[in-house]
Amino acid sequence: MTRQLFKLSMTATLLAFCIGSATASDLLVNTHDGKVQGAVINGVEQWTGIPYARSPVGDLRWRAPQPLAHWDTIFDASKPARECIQTAASGTKGVEDCLNLNVYRPANASHHLPVLVYVHGGNNQIGSSSDFNPQFIAKQFEAIIVTVNYRLGALGFNPLTALNTGDKQEDSGNYTLLDLRQSLAWVKNNIDQFGGDKNNITVSGFSAGGRDVMAMLISPIFANSFNKAIVFSGGMTTSDKQEAENVFAQRMAPLVVADGVKKTLPEAQAWLMQGGQPVRDYLYQLPADKIAMVFGDAGIRMQQFPHIYRDGTLIPEEGFSTTKYNSVPVIMLTGQNEFSFFARGDSLFSAAFKNNTLNQDPALVNQFNFANHYGSKLYSFFNVERSAEKMYPYYHAPMYGTEIRFGTDAFITGQKLAPVGSFHGIFLAFWDPEVNADFIQQAVQLTGAKDLTATFNHYLRSFLYQGKPDNSGATQWLPWTPDNVKKGQSILMMDANKERAITWMSSKDYTVEDVISAIEQDHTVTEEEKQNLVSNVLNGRWFSSELDAHFNHHK
Repeated sequence: MTRQLFKLSMTATLLAFCIGSATASDLLVNTHDGKVQGAVINGVEQWTGIPYARSPVGDLRWRAPQPLAHWDTIFDASKPARECIQTAASGTKGVEDCLNLNVYRPANASHHLPVLVYVHGGNNQIGSSSDFNPQFIAKQFEAIIVTVNYRLGALGFNPLTALNTGDKQEDSGNYTLLDLRQSLAWVKNNIDQFGGDKNNITVSGFSAGGRDVMAMLISPIFANSFNKAIVFSGGMTTSDKQEAENVFAQRMAPLVVADGVKKTLPEAQAWLMQGGQPVRDYLYQLPADKIAMVFGDAGIRMQQFPHIYRDGTLIPEEGFSTTKYNSVPVIMLTGQNEFSFFARGDSLFSAAFKNNTLNQDPALVNQFNFANHYGSKLYSFFNVERSAEKMYPYYHAPMYGTEIRFGTDAFITGQKLAPVGSFHGIFLAFWDPEVNADFIQQAVQLTGAKDLTATFNHYLRSFLYQGKPDNSGATQWLPWTPDNVKKGQSILMMDANKERAITWMSSKDYTVEDVISAIEQDHTVTEEEKQNLVSNVLNGRWFSSELDAHFNHHK
């Protein structure tokens, strides 16, 4: 989703290359694995594509990331990082050899800076560490920013028993989480060489990256790996490993038939499920691009690409019902209109948006508004309120919730942004002012939007430094507690008019049950249209388990 929203101007950035006052020797850093040479671009020192583990290729394809061998030459960390293999507009892009990260810091900054590690989104199927340009926030936060690449799709998560090695962590099938744990270990071991404070690490993630960060909060292997967390549109999501194995076997069966190993899909699926060395050998010899394409049409639904397995080792069998959290101060963020882009991308509406013909069909407009309205209410509730409610009894650190509402008023933001409003990932516009997505450019140039950007980043900067989101002169951001919910002061709302930012404490005034009741009573669409929307557009989402159970729809 991130890559669909923003096209980054890396080429233009490289053309603006400037060494500033730093010399090449200043940018030569001696890590525990070897020396890396960085560069200065736009006043930010950066080291890109640094390996944090051995290449996960050959016999290491579905193994825990392995320690690097020390290198004696100087690693050129001025080149763009290689992204992990994934589906693209046509075929695939990227490589298997992709366990690398990028480090950014303000030029000539002091030492012992706070560290922000960012995990990109993309449903754990697509995306990369370069999904946004961290230069702006490195300077705004006066902090070290680290962005990470990790294995994606069926290379990052795979529950097939044929891949088991007898190591409980590897046998979890959660290779992406093992990658992220290894990247955090690299940060803790090396970041002081870049001027960072290894005892002040904040892990953050957006969308799937946010869900990965939420998983870190319940995973024993991430204990003491970080000091704070920021979750952008994450929420609590896990899956059953045994059920996932059925899905993976079904998805990979066509490859088995095409390669002549088995004659029919049922035979191929049964063969994949039985495990054993022949199945393992077959999976390991598959070209990476074929594996990347297995879930190419899965969409953004957990049932179609199940991952983050409740294996009992990396993730507790009880999932987020655990009583043992890695309790650190945490911020959970959502947009008010989280579902707007997902609704636009659904096959029911995508052609009309592509051809700009939606408004020519009033019935279709009503259906889109229905899906966007209820999907966003459920999704935003899931991202903050539902998570906080679940965590609170056993979470022994402050939790903070915030909802961005900027973008919904066409009078303020203009007609381009208003149809999607405060969409999934709107915060990235506050982190990377060079985003050139046409629909948001006009809005972010408003004086009020710039004030909101400054306000938002001031809160987060204070959180990085002291574990509490303070902002002198602005609304006091209170932690999420049941008492503050009752007082209507559990979530910081963030908006802006044309001139200034507007912030206030509030609470969600509805429950999931209220939304389901409103859906049943809604007559803006026909009953037939409603059934289609509930069973084919809103269903099977991260946030829709109660909705699916109520209407008995699954996909």
